[in-house]
Amino acid sequence: MKTNVFQFILLLASVATTSADQITHTSSDTPPPLRAFEFYFDEVRTALRWFGSTWRTVRVKAVVPVFEITIWVCLLMSVMILGEKLMVGGVSLFVKVLGLRPEKRYKWEPISGGDAEIGHSAYPMVLVQIPMYNEKEVYKLSIGAACGLSWPSDRMIIQVLDDSTDPVVKEMVESEVTRWSRKGMNINYEVRDNRKGYKAGALREGMKHEYVRLCDYVAIFDADFQPEPDFLIRMIPFLVYNSDVALVQARWKFVNANECLMTRIQEMSLDYHFKVEQEAGSSTFAFFGFNGTAGVWRIVALNEAGGWKDRTTVEDMDLAVRASLGGWKFVYVGDVMVKSELPSTFKAYRFQQHRWSCGPANLFKKMAMEIVKAGKVSIWKKLYMIYSFFFVGKIAAHTVTFTFYCVLIPASVWIPEVEIPQWGVVYVPLAITLCKAVGTPSSIHLIVFWILFENVMSLHRIKAAIIGLLEVGRVNEWIVTEKLGDTLKSKTENTVEEVKISISGDTDIAKPLIDGSAKEVTKKPQNGWWSRLNFWELCVGFFIMCCGLYDVLYVKKGYYVYLFLQSTAFLVAGVGYVGTFVA
Repeated sequence: MKTNVFQFILLLASVATTSADQITHTSSDTPPPLRAFEFYFDEVRTALRWFGSTWRTVRVKAVVPVFEITIWVCLLMSVMILGEKLMVGGVSLFVKVLGLRPEKRYKWEPISGGDAEIGHSAYPMVLVQIPMYNEKEVYKLSIGAACGLSWPSDRMIIQVLDDSTDPVVKEMVESEVTRWSRKGMNINYEVRDNRKGYKAGALREGMKHEYVRLCDYVAIFDADFQPEPDFLIRMIPFLVYNSDVALVQARWKFVNANECLMTRIQEMSLDYHFKVEQEAGSSTFAFFGFNGTAGVWRIVALNEAGGWKDRTTVEDMDLAVRASLGGWKFVYVGDVMVKSELPSTFKAYRFQQHRWSCGPANLFKKMAMEIVKAGKVSIWKKLYMIYSFFFVGKIAAHTVTFTFYCVLIPASVWIPEVEIPQWGVVYVPLAITLCKAVGTPSSIHLIVFWILFENVMSLHRIKAAIIGLLEVGRVNEWIVTEKLGDTLKSKTENTVEEVKISISGDTDIAKPLIDGSAKEVTKKPQNGWWSRLNFWELCVGFFIMCCGLYDVLYVKKGYYVYLFLQSTAFLVAGVGYVGTFVA
């Protein structure tokens, strides 16, 4: 019996490994217990022949043409991305080499208010807005930093816009505001009875207060941002002495960049964004996307552009585009840095990237024709906004990163009729990577990890961009992640609370904070290991791993080195071993 079973297994193996041309009938000396299976094996062999022949026909006539077209579209987009990176990189390098700081391109001089007779009247009135939502870990830092700004207290109004739903947190924030108010600061604690519009709604409501009419400019800081005391002294003169400037944007500096590998990788990407992309946009067309915080707006320009709108999840970029189409200029000041916190948990980072990718795509769909028809900007600025800023930066980059590097290159090992040019697989990606790596030279040794992790995140970015373009599903979904502050350092029992908020399609209806119809779902931490599993990362990881194994065993294209590394990155992310863990 054991012999027959063993022979049966060998026969199965022979069927699996025998090609269609090599298949022959078993000899007459086949043991009797196995002859009963010969008929069924003949049927299987016939089916395999038919399937193989049909697949070859379908592959050649249908799959290969579509595959080749998709590859060449991605290669074209890759060249477009490389051209855009070389352009913005060249502009940034030119500005740095020639020392063309903003103070040289725009009129700038210190504001003097030392005359005893006029007092502080030379200083313009500035409104400082700090929007908050259950920011228990960082509210003291942001309020304290705002109150510590070196600006006459009688020429500055601080506005804490608290949308917190936790009554304990609300009481803590209000107590902190009261404490600073007793010290002589002109600080106001403002709350709403609904969260209509979320951050955009809070900022919009904050601008409606009577005392805001006294102010000329408004500085905005998210709850985890801590400006240096000289922030306003260095930023406001650009607005005071240049009447056509609407926005002055500072650079972000990250206090927890060295917390884990994921935060180091985020620092690399964001440093490139600020040092290269924002600098190039400011220096060429005086336009870039407002980063939503660490910036100062001219209130007249803000109102002229239509104020804050909550039609997308990127209200900051929306306002910037509308203001720029109105003829206003923006200035990026890279020498002024504001401390902030990077998301250090993988789940928080995924949700953030969804919003940052979905919102711009959705805004592009809504404003493309408005940009084309704008009459106050040049055709070159329109071209820059549509082609470079939106299409290449917000659509093509996500499309190529995932479709080409995570789908087409791995799948090409299964389609021998398709050959991807070496320049598209090696040289162009290498050039793009080197262009982006200049943002953080100190992390150049992490470039391989950066590439692999960016490819992993492209899965979520391309999904978000498609959702934004089609305006379906999670197009207006917000994930508000509580900042950790010093939680990890002190090893307290606090955890990251994530609140999923689905924006109502009817924005005219204000919903109470505690109304269950607001669709706010508090996610409590789950302790099981399965709670860290990420389905889509695991699926893509296994797919790329199979492609790598097939390349090693049969095709031998040499892609397996990259495929094994990339599949490992996806699988590691899939089991949740990315970022930090808060117990």
